[in-house]
Amino acid sequence: MTAFVRAHTKLSSAPHVPEIRLYLADDAFDLWERVEAEVGEKGLAPPFWAFAWAGGQALARYVLDNPRIVAGKHVLDLAAGCGIVALAAAKAGAARVVGNEIDQFAIDAMRLNAEANDVTIETVLGDMVDGDADGADVVLAGDIFYDKAMTARMMPFIGRLRERGATVLVGDPGRAHLPRARFRELVRYDVPVPKALEDAEIKTTIVFTPADDD
Repeated sequence: MTAFVRAHTKLSSAPHVPEIRLYLADDAFDLWERVEAEVGEKGLAPPFWAFAWAGGQALARYVLDNPRIVAGKHVLDLAAGCGIVALAAAKAGAARVVGNEIDQFAIDAMRLNAEANDVTIETVLGDMVDGDADGADVVLAGDIFYDKAMTARMMPFIGRLRERGATVLVGDPGRAHLPRARFRELVRYDVPVPKALEDAEIKTTIVFTPADDD
């Protein structure tokens, strides 16, 4: 699948995080059809890994601008997509960075992106939301509250992390299912995004932490 990622994306950068190079696609729907043809199966998840979504861009920007959050720590980038947040954590001095995804294409894209940025990250394929993030000190999640079912799983997950003292940061561009009252805003950015994927060319995106985190 690595060869597929190379063939159908090009090395560029996300506008809000120009320090990080990523293999990105221009046309989401064309790529989606190509992925289905490659796998030989219809109804697959969209190729989220080929785009720098607003939540991830904002979170990566915040980590790069505040490296003390991750420096020397074990960091998990949950539902990492292209891995932009994991790459930011690695560049900011994290001791260990894990990018987690349920899509093998995303895993391969993250590995290519790590190589392009000359950083080392680990990857884990599979759903980690029912666990405790494998003991990570910092858990980062960009644009994770996209539907009611995921929110229902994420909040207990975050609760378990907080109970053991982990830092949790979420990047969110105004998704309807974010339980806003349970989070505290840290910073907001106006993030350029692909118009074909969103309802605007700029998304105001907020980095949150759970409301009673330090």
